[in-house]
Parts: sequence; C-alpha cells; structure tokens
Amino acid sequence: MAILSIGGSNRRSFLRRGATAAGGGLFAIAAMEGLSIRAAHAKDGEKDRACPDNGGYGELRELTRTDPESGFSQTLWLPEEFDFKVFSVAASPMRDGNPTPLAHDGMACFPTGRRGEWRLVRNHEERNEPGVPAGSLEHRYDALGGGGTTTLSVRWEDGEPHFVEAWQSLSGTIVNCAGGPTPWGSWLSCEETTAGTAAGWEAEHGYVFEVPSAEEGETIPVPLKEMGRFVHEAVAVDPRSGVVYETEDQNTAGFYRFLPNVPGDLAEGGQLQMLKIADEWNFDTRTGQRAGRGMYVEWVDIDDPDPADAEADPLAVFNQGWARGAAVFGRLEGCFYGDGAVYIASTSGGDEGEGQLWEYRPRGHKGGTIKLVFESPDAELLSYPDNITVSPAGNLILCEDTSRSLPAMRGLTREGEIFPLVYHEGKTEWCGAAFSPDGKVLFANMQGATRGALGDPALEPGRTVAIWGPWSKGVL
Repeated sequence: MAILSIGGSNRRSFLRRGATAAGGGLFAIAAMEGLSIRAAHAKDGEKDRACPDNGGYGELRELTRTDPESGFSQTLWLPEEFDFKVFSVAASPMRDGNPTPLAHDGMACFPTGRRGEWRLVRNHEERNEPGVPAGSLEHRYDALGGGGTTTLSVRWEDGEPHFVEAWQSLSGTIVNCAGGPTPWGSWLSCEETTAGTAAGWEAEHGYVFEVPSAEEGETIPVPLKEMGRFVHEAVAVDPRSGVVYETEDQNTAGFYRFLPNVPGDLAEGGQLQMLKIADEWNFDTRTGQRAGRGMYVEWVDIDDPDPADAEADPLAVFNQGWARGAAVFGRLEGCFYGDGAVYIASTSGGDEGEGQLWEYRPRGHKGGTIKLVFESPDAELLSYPDNITVSPAGNLILCEDTSRSLPAMRGLTREGEIFPLVYHEGKTEWCGAAFSPDGKVLFANMQGATRGALGDPALEPGRTVAIWGPWSKGVL
C-alpha cells in the first residue's frame, strides 16, 4: 500500500478504500474483528489476571544493545528469541543538520510503497521554557518552540530492521505528546498544553497539527483550531466516516469528537463535540463502574472550540461541554480505532486509580454506546496505561506511564489477562508503540528527559527502539 498524498482526491477516496487508521498497521482492522475483552474490576478482588507463561512467550531475559551512532547503550528484558535495536537518540545529528529533539513520545508507522521500507513520524514532548527552539526558523509555528515531530526512515533487510535517517518534520510547537495516524497517510500531532503569549511564547498553543508522512522536510505548520484548544493527548480516526476522536489528559477530562466539514480534509473545519451519557447529567466514569455494562451516548456541541481564555483556564473547552451535561473521565490518554470501535485509556481511572480501558462504538451519526472493558485491580498487574496499539493477532499492547523502577510494555488479551512483554530499568516511560505495516517489528519510544539541554550527560536521553522476534509464538 503506497503512502497517499494529501491531495483532495486521495483524501476523499479514503472512505471508499476502507483504509485503516489503527496504528499504521495494515492488519489492524481485520485483527480486531470481534474484539471483546473480559474486564477486570477492582471490586472483584481478582489478582489472578496474569497471563500464563507470559502470553506464550516465556520468561524474559536480559539483553544490552548499543546505538552505533550515539554510543548510547540500552538494556531491556525481552522474551527468548526476541531482539532489539536502539537508535535516533536525543541530540544525535539528523539528515537536515538539526539535532534530534528531546522527549520522544507518540508515534506511528507508515508504509512507503516500497517493500520493507517504512516511515515513522514521532512526537517530541519538549517542555523547556521559551527560547530553546527546534527546526528551521522559517518553518517554525512559534519561533521559540522546541517541540514538534521528526520523521524517520527505516528498512527491513537481512532479517532485521535498519535505521536509515531522520529529519525535522514539524517545528515551533510545544509539548507534542501523542496524536494518531490518519487513513490518508498523515500523523496528527497534539499539543498537551494551552500555554501562549502570556507565558512568553510568540504564538498560542494547545492545537492539533497535521504532518504528512511522505513529507521530505518540514511541513508548513497549520493549527487546526476548530478541533479545539485544550490539553490534548491522542486522536483516532474512524476510516468509514472520517470522524476524529480526541482525548484530553487532565484529571478532569472530556472525550471529544470532531465532525469534519470535508472528511479527510481537516483544515476545512467542522464541529467539535463532547461525549454525554444519555439520560445522565455530568456522569462520572472515574470510579464505581461495572465492567461490560453498555451505556448509550449522546454528543453535545462545543460552541467555541478556540476560547480566548484557554491559556488562563485549560478547562475552558471542557467547561462548555460540562455545562451541557457531558461526562467526565480521569486522564484520557491512549486512543485508537479498530473493528468499528474506538478504544481509549483512562490512565488514572478506576477504583484503585490504576487505569481503565473504555470502548466507544458509534451507532449512526447521533450517538452510540460506551462500556468499560478493562479496569486494573492492582498496580503490580498494570499501572497507568497510556499509549495503546493493537498486535497482529488482535490483542493489545499498553505502554505504562509510571514511575516504578521497572516500567513495562504489557500485553492485554481478549480474555482480560495481562503479561509483561518488555521491561527496562529506570524512570522514563514507554511511549508511541506501533507495529510495522507487515507486523514484523514493534517500534516504541523511551521518552527520556522532557526539559534541559540537548546532549547534557546528566539527563536521560529520549530514544527509539525496534523489537522483533517470533510474534506467532504467543498471543500477540
């Protein structure tokens, strides 16, 4: 499947082609068919959700690999017969002469039309104060902004992935946390802040930006203001309708959808809405929920998606939906589409506060149903799920956003069983998990420092890893 250009004909025809928006994987929608995850609920008192034999992959072993470009060494615990590479470490020089920015975060993998060659588009959640910019001055959205995206070229050769090169593809934005791929071959990069000129920046922030994966240099940054100015996290696109779903990373968070005026052309504007539980006013999903119970959903309009007071009040968009009875979630982060539904991670939701996974299934244009499909009953089993991706076999991989000493990426099966796929020692979180389009390689980021000077030896650098092995041996 070739990368689609962003021309109008390709954007409009994606609906007819039924392209997938789930993590950039060509297998995703077929693999997710019939997904039905048996839920673990904190009140059940069940602590036996561990998957036997680590999902069929057995015990984890210690491996150390070194990036030949930067000299950075990384140790991971992976299943037997699996291997990994580390590459594109923060501060490493890129093809365009720019240093690789800090804080590797959300990411997706795209095909190129050439067998065994892929593009990764990667966010950078850089949180430095104004004055530490990235990219070329003539291409920056904000002359002082140090965040944005980089694009990486990777190829499969001689039985393993090879990093080719990287370049800046979006610059002048800030706190680019997550986002999501589109069916037409672009990445939607989201700013997780509403900071602006009052904080010393030269532009207002808190927007979504589109980055074509086929771009060979820096894209022209255009804030998609009608998609909302709030503390963005991730997005997922329904490939049938072109509707974009958006999450908000705050303890008091809303779940949004954007109805584009022209499906596939988000710059043409549209209507932002917020989820409301039918016949319930300000329903609180964060605690006291029963797994598997479907609730009917309505959507309420957000009249002003770009409020003037958003910098002073990051909840300015949320409050508009709340005033119309919309529901509240706890820290919505990961978001992806599969099998006709949108799956969202509430990082701090649940009676134990360790995380929830929700499924929203649209039913026509006006509404749908939402249900809790997994809730972590114990921090040792799963703590703070963040980014999510689907595996070739249709199970899930969850990146933990946690400060414990062994952060993990964990598998979640359709039976609601959890197992560790990979560990590392340290405090940095896993981000941006995404399979290659053929399912051979799992790419992921280790975020590293979000503030400080590039190349500072006292800071843990962001880096990208590629993991490959006999996926068919287990449930993934």
